[in-house]
Amino acid sequence: MTFEEEKVGDFLNVFAESKSAIRHFPGCRHLELWRDRSRRNIFFTYSFWESETALENYRNSELFKNTWSRTKVLFAAKPEAWSVEGLEYLP
Repeated sequence: MTFEEEKVGDFLNVFAESKSAIRHFPGCRHLELWRDRSRRNIFFTYSFWESETALENYRNSELFKNTWSRTKVLFAAKPEAWSVEGLEYLP
């Protein structure tokens, strides 16, 4: 997600207010926020969901709608999202 530089603080506030509810939403097993080291207005969320249904339930929830409505007005570019599957994990 690429944010207007002057709106990064607003995004961080929205995330701080929402992160616990998102992480504890039924089916969410993990949630992280990442930031690009060189372009400080670019962020990534990384989450694990127990199923595609659990993720869709979140996307259709009031929590998502509220969080997204507060986030999308801060973007400097169109956001991108991917659903991926892990092939290997080497701790």
